[in-house]
Amino acid sequence: MMAGPQILSAIIFVTGNQPVRVSLAYVAGVALAAVVSVLFWYLLAGALNLSGSASQPSTAGHIVSLVLVGLLILASIKAFLGRETAEPPKWLASLQDAGWQHAFRLGVLLILLMPSDLVIAATTGAHLQSEGHAYSDALPFIGLTALIAALPIIFFLLFRRRASVAMPKVRDWMNANSAFVNIAVYVIFIVLILA
Repeated sequence: MMAGPQILSAIIFVTGNQPVRVSLAYVAGVALAAVVSVLFWYLLAGALNLSGSASQPSTAGHIVSLVLVGLLILASIKAFLGRETAEPPKWLASLQDAGWQHAFRLGVLLILLMPSDLVIAATTGAHLQSEGHAYSDALPFIGLTALIAALPIIFFLLFRRRASVAMPKVRDWMNANSAFVNIAVYVIFIVLILA
């Protein structure tokens, strides 16, 4: 869920005026949005009676899983075809001077509204429900999402001088390779669903 503008935002916040405060607000927003988004899709899948058991997933759960795999494949194709013309969103440039409230809102909105994040949250929630797992089984995924969002600030706190040199290079690399990073994430989720 942190591929693309999500991680680029975290990197930009580290190079801003109040890196710790702003970055922690952003990570909190990402974590809250991941909790809410996965819970929404988990409950929706339950309401649609997609629940099964760990030994016997439901038929509807299989269909939803296949639809989600199809959406992930389409998202991968779209990312691949658009790789040459993809540019970072213009609003990323304004994040350098963002305050903590803006960072928190952005963390929430990016996770809740990015199409790729919606597909991943829906995949996670529906898969857990169709396999008969509890929502709490999503907590490692949510924790990992928050940890990835926190990596730039962790790196900054551990290696301040090196981080200030490395972060712009990492940002440029992510800009240049964002399509392939997104595709890799989609493939991981496809494999997890089909396994």
